[in-house]
Amino acid sequence: MSWLVLVVSGVLEAVWATALGRSEGFSRVVPSIVFGIALVLSMAGLAYAMRELPVGTSYAVWVGIGASLTVVYAMVTGTEPVSVVKVLLILGLIGCVVGLKLVH
Repeated sequence: MSWLVLVVSGVLEAVWATALGRSEGFSRVVPSIVFGIALVLSMAGLAYAMRELPVGTSYAVWVGIGASLTVVYAMVTGTEPVSVVKVLLILGLIGCVVGLKLVH
């Protein structure tokens, strides 16, 4: 259960990071609200997962999922340029997250 909660929390990290960018310094209401809700849920899930999983592994997996999804979303929506190197680096990051799960 902790791993599932951690993965969902990582996805929510990507949600709040993207909403933060779209909030334009908290001047836009809806993205600011999405940011706040996703941030609280993401942190609560991370804290829950850390009750059973090691802190270092939990944090690395959480950040890896969030960072990967944030960059992929930005590339898909066209707000960030796509390159072969970026795609390979994201795949490497995902591979490292999977590796952390496998060695746990």
